Amino acid sequence: MSTAFFDAVIIGAGAAGLFCAAQAGQRGLKVLLIDHADKVAEKIRISGGGRCNFTNRDLDVRAPHKHFVGQNPQFCRSALSRYTPQDFIALVQKHGIAFHEKHKGQLFADRSAEDIIAMLLAECADGGVQRWQPCNVKKVAFLTGEASGESAGSYQIDTDRGPVQARSLVVATGGLSIPKIGATDLGYRLAQQFGLPLVERRPGLVPLTFDGEAWAPYARLAGLALPVEISTGAKKERMAFLEDLLFTHRGLSGPAVLQISSYWQPGTPLSINLAPGVDLPAALAQAKARSRKLIANELAALVPSRLADAWASQSADWQRPINEAADKALARLADQLARWQLTPTGTEGYKKAEVTLGGVDTRALSQQTMECKTQPGLYFIGEVVDITGWLGGYNFQWAWASAAACAQALPPGGLCHATVGPL
Repeated sequence: MSTAFFDAVIIGAGAAGLFCAAQAGQRGLKVLLIDHADKVAEKIRISGGGRCNFTNRDLDVRAPHKHFVGQNPQFCRSALSRYTPQDFIALVQKHGIAFHEKHKGQLFADRSAEDIIAMLLAECADGGVQRWQPCNVKKVAFLTGEASGESAGSYQIDTDRGPVQARSLVVATGGLSIPKIGATDLGYRLAQQFGLPLVERRPGLVPLTFDGEAWAPYARLAGLALPVEISTGAKKERMAFLEDLLFTHRGLSGPAVLQISSYWQPGTPLSINLAPGVDLPAALAQAKARSRKLIANELAALVPSRLADAWASQSADWQRPINEAADKALARLADQLARWQLTPTGTEGYKKAEVTLGGVDTRALSQQTMECKTQPGLYFIGEVVDITGWLGGYNFQWAWASAAACAQALPPGGLCHATVGPL
């Protein structure tokens, strides 16, 4: 079977892969985009409730550690500063896609995530990108150049549509999250094949779970949502979010928990203020002075009634008219609601995680180009890298920015007459 030749082969047709392919193609490079899934960009399709939270206006490119997690969040500063949320917004506007800001700088397509996918495919078409899909990658080999020729070498990729060869190979395979839409560990295996270090991977932006028996009193609150302040860690390591919490049958979810999950370490507690902005001791004291209602009924004016009922039922001291309650009992109630301490037993895992924490160690990559420092012509972009953003469009912006940095760095033409060399 004859070998097809390209300037660049990109593995993974998600957000980063599509955008990198489009940008490189529009620079005049001959680009092939490969993905094993039947459909492109399934993660874009299901994100943001089907409307794709495609970026965040509030991203501070000068201080990426504010919104990104990893062993070295500063790594993403170069790419993010060169391709900003405003740059992607301009592209969305160029394609006539209506959008809106929902919350804290989060931008969503008005109609559907399909509009963002169609835009990326149109950009690829403008760049003459070839796309093989579905197409499985079976083997990747690095071929050394002739002694007097192209020293960088090239890559041979064996696929179930035949072999291809390219001067540059871009890995945009994403992480392990949501396997039902096609997530695999291919990117990590390729990194290991070429000797790149990996940072331990675990689910990120994921619901947290609790033991059945310990969670029994709260399981009946499943479906209840309310704004909270949630925190974990101590002193300089403390991280806190003011977001909505959602009770589930198995534990806690909602934006507050998804955000804190990227910072939570197994075995450490969470602290949750279930009534942020409310002076609970003062409110309960005032209620005691004027009311004869049950504590649960007075509490329902401060927190959702289902939560008030569940909390009051935990102690006989709280199951009485508030004017008959001891001051110490009310103080204890206020303290527990404002500083609910609980330790998750685990997470819902990759099946419910929105992202994968960890990945290809940023120390192995150039922050300007995303190219491997020890393996010429090999690039890693997007989620496969040890850079993880907050909930709210930050991960998509990292996909666009890392893809753009890579696309601008890919060398055109000049594929060598290669010979097989050691991996």
